[in-house]
Amino acid sequence: MYATTASGLVRAPRSAVYAALLDPAAVSRWRVPDDMSAEVHEWSAVEGGRFRVSLAYADASRSGKTAGNVDTYAGRFVRLVPDEEVVEELAFESADPALAGAMTMTWTLADAAGGTEVTLVHDGVPDAVSAADNETGTRMALAHLAAYVEGLV
Repeated sequence: MYATTASGLVRAPRSAVYAALLDPAAVSRWRVPDDMSAEVHEWSAVEGGRFRVSLAYADASRSGKTAGNVDTYAGRFVRLVPDEEVVEELAFESADPALAGAMTMTWTLADAAGGTEVTLVHDGVPDAVSAADNETGTRMALAHLAAYVEGLV
């Protein structure tokens, strides 16, 4: 297991970024790599609340972690600090033991010149997930978050 860290500037106040982290309609639009689409099945944005999300590759021939071309993950919100931090614990829904285990995603929001610095630490990522792919997907999601909150999409 390994961890990745990525950060980026969103040209908006922390409150707008925090809202986008917790809104399931927003999440289905921004929290997805370029070559995938998202479907939020369950979303209760309170501490201890559950969530379940599927990401599907646009190319149906690509192999997902769950079934067919789909990656599904589920988890819970561990900590929610308004306008500052969102901590999620999640795991892939997969029969592959190499993809098993809980991961933690910690989103931290800080004031920055021109907006909000968003830092994401993704800890406990299974070694079976390519670190390069994980980092690329995370950077895409951060760019989509910025575009969504800044009203560019």
